[in-house]
Amino acid sequence: MLMMKRESIPRACSSMGLTLVSRRPKVSRLSERISRIEQLLADNFMGDQISVVGNSPQSLEANTTSDTTASNSPSNTQPPGSSSVGVHFAGKELGVISLLTGTPFLFPEGREWIRARTGQDVAIDKLSPPRAPWDKERGKSFHTFLMNIDMHTNSPYELPDWRTVQLYFQAYKSSKVMRRVFPVIDPELFEETLSIAYGQSRSIFKYGQASARVCVIAFLTFISRLPDVKDIVSATTTATPIDHDLLSTNAQFLMPLVLQEPASLDAAQAVTMLASEPPCCQVVKSQALTNETQTLSELSSGNMRATNYYAAVAARLIFMLGGNLFSSQAISTDQLGQQRHSQLRNLFWICYTIDKDLSLRTGQPPTITDENCDLTLPPGYLDRAFLDVENEEAPWYGPVFPFDLRLSIIKARAHRELYSVSCLQKSDAELLKSIRELDDALEEWRLSVPPIWRPTVSFSSEASDPNMGMHTVMLRLNYHLCMTIIHQASGRCKAWRQGQSGMMDGVSSSMALSVEASRSSLCYLKAAEHVVVDGVFWTLIFYPMSALLTIFCSILQNPLDPHSREDLDRLRVATVMIERIFSRKLPSTELVQFKLVGDFIVELKRLAECAIDKAWAEQRAASH
Repeated sequence: MLMMKRESIPRACSSMGLTLVSRRPKVSRLSERISRIEQLLADNFMGDQISVVGNSPQSLEANTTSDTTASNSPSNTQPPGSSSVGVHFAGKELGVISLLTGTPFLFPEGREWIRARTGQDVAIDKLSPPRAPWDKERGKSFHTFLMNIDMHTNSPYELPDWRTVQLYFQAYKSSKVMRRVFPVIDPELFEETLSIAYGQSRSIFKYGQASARVCVIAFLTFISRLPDVKDIVSATTTATPIDHDLLSTNAQFLMPLVLQEPASLDAAQAVTMLASEPPCCQVVKSQALTNETQTLSELSSGNMRATNYYAAVAARLIFMLGGNLFSSQAISTDQLGQQRHSQLRNLFWICYTIDKDLSLRTGQPPTITDENCDLTLPPGYLDRAFLDVENEEAPWYGPVFPFDLRLSIIKARAHRELYSVSCLQKSDAELLKSIRELDDALEEWRLSVPPIWRPTVSFSSEASDPNMGMHTVMLRLNYHLCMTIIHQASGRCKAWRQGQSGMMDGVSSSMALSVEASRSSLCYLKAAEHVVVDGVFWTLIFYPMSALLTIFCSILQNPLDPHSREDLDRLRVATVMIERIFSRKLPSTELVQFKLVGDFIVELKRLAECAIDKAWAEQRAASH
């Protein structure tokens, strides 16, 4: 029997209900509605004796009362050989996100629903392109670059200049800020890595040396992009310009040799640094660290495919070395062994946050499963997570990492309990129970954040944030993204298709939370436009795009809602806002990709406006 009782209602739902009561009456008293819907679902569950088999995605599809025919079955429209997670909104399965490529793919059902609501055909090349607008294809450009390398003058086996490496290594050691945010190496242990890498011939090296060499190359590639480190180097000497493309190519060229060697800390560090280059880095939590936010423009390349590969390899190496375990006593008890394991744990948490972020961005399942990890936070982490880390004179108090580790754990739970393949078999009652528990966990995290940094549950154009900065932008965007994905899962509930009014109140309230969180993301990004630094396109674009898709579906579902016109205005403003924010200092090579994003948003706006016009025209015709 499914147990539905609980001692308290979701705090976040309650807070949101109070926030929206005057603005959106339909979403008032959300927690009470969710409690009532759970009880109704529990009663229905006992009466119908729904079996696990009956709740399979196939049977749910068979029971769907949509505007389509059975011939348009998703199983007949998916790319061959791909597995996918369905994208649902208000009971409609619009399409999938391919677990192989991360590509949005509209089912005929999704296209028919959009056509039925708008009276317009969908521009598939814009609304369901070959790649997600936030995914950059760099394979061809990398291949061209690799083919044009002169192997005689630029041997991939050649190490970077020793003096240059030392300059950046010393700059990294002296920058406590960068060490706290990006603990990609242990400075003491890296001395040994340098000795191994440079201790042999620079053109011919022995078996077992590849990991050290790639670690040095990856380190210089990664660290030389950090503005704080670059400033230190520039202030002390005139350093030779770093050819990042060449270094990255050399590192990738040597990767097969690394994979043939035994797992090592050097190998794990090297692959982690290579995986950290695409859009997975978040600004640190100090408002004054404007330089650190520039890291986003340097590290973000948008190549999520390569990031997935590197992140998976890094995770496997870390597992082989025991970095997924909190204690290293079973591995080593000497001081050096403990030091190595501490660094492994740093790498573990970096890879963990990357992994969970990518699973949300691409729809692919995470590589790291929580069940096989000890998620004990680093010693003293909660005490220093939101300390002001900009003070270079402050003593070293340990890493804080690019993301809040606890929020990454919640992201992992959301994917596992709401979007994994196994959870698609959950009944409505089980699904809402998971949504409620995750909502509680998210609210508990929010309340644990110090007030100066704490995101508010909702944000409107009338609100203000006196402490606005890039740190709050990233915190709030991630918070609202979590709120959206948690409550958007209610779109899978069968209550949408069965049309049971009592149940619909609670399910609609949960869906309304996801829409409101998406509105808040766009409102806050617009209000924070002046603090968003240049060149953050690949890092931030996913957040407004995700919000826009949710709002678009909301307009199509409820085109006559009084707030649909407001949401349509948000789509209009988003086009200009995103161009204004993200096109600043965007390299010419990125403009084509930016145009894809622009076309995507324009198509959403066009279809949303058609949906509203069509609904009003039908209402006027019915009244005559």
